[in-house]
Amino acid sequence: MDKKKNVEIDVNGEKYERLPIKTHVVMYGEVLDDIVKRYAGEQVQENDILFVSEKIVAITQGRAYPVKDIQPRKLAYMLSSKVTKTKAGIGLGMPETMEMALRECGTLRILFAAGVSAVSKALGRKGDFYRVAGYKASSIDGPTPNTIPPYNTYVVLGPESPDAVAKELSEVMGCQVAIVDINDIGGNTLGISHSGMNRDKIVQILKDNPLGQCHESTPLGIIRKLSK
Repeated sequence: MDKKKNVEIDVNGEKYERLPIKTHVVMYGEVLDDIVKRYAGEQVQENDILFVSEKIVAITQGRAYPVKDIQPRKLAYMLSSKVTKTKAGIGLGMPETMEMALRECGTLRILFAAGVSAVSKALGRKGDFYRVAGYKASSIDGPTPNTIPPYNTYVVLGPESPDAVAKELSEVMGCQVAIVDINDIGGNTLGISHSGMNRDKIVQILKDNPLGQCHESTPLGIIRKLSK
């Protein structure tokens, strides 16, 4: 279980609150707009940024697949064996998640990313596989013992059209919205509702993963800038 995260963070001299919002365990068939409005509607204030985990978006889009239903090809077994495992999760380090990356990104792109990664690792550089493969590969979540059931037996893909989802939620909620993929070793801002939002700054504000990595069931949160 994760240790309790600090609510406040200082980013370049500016202080922000990060306020996680607890929900029920969301399942496919539920409407994301309704979930967000139900749990965050009375908490959002003017000038807040509502941030939403990519996982809850993907689940409501039907992009969560039971591991038992995924049949990896031989290439997926081979490539997954070369993936470095991290404390943040399995990533593409199991045949089933690698199989879904091959389907999502295309075999040629994954092979090219693997080739670039092999060369760059030999030169002491890390992270090129996901830079080349793209967010659809890096956003794939595999099952771990700490994942909240039933998703401890699922592979969850990244969300479709995250910018469009953020814009729709912004219209519902009346605030800026970001769709984020954050874990204990880093993250990305996948979708934003307004073009002026700073994707990198959002990641900086959330870099210590205030939503947590385990059973917190907090797929939503609020970023609130504090007065000086």
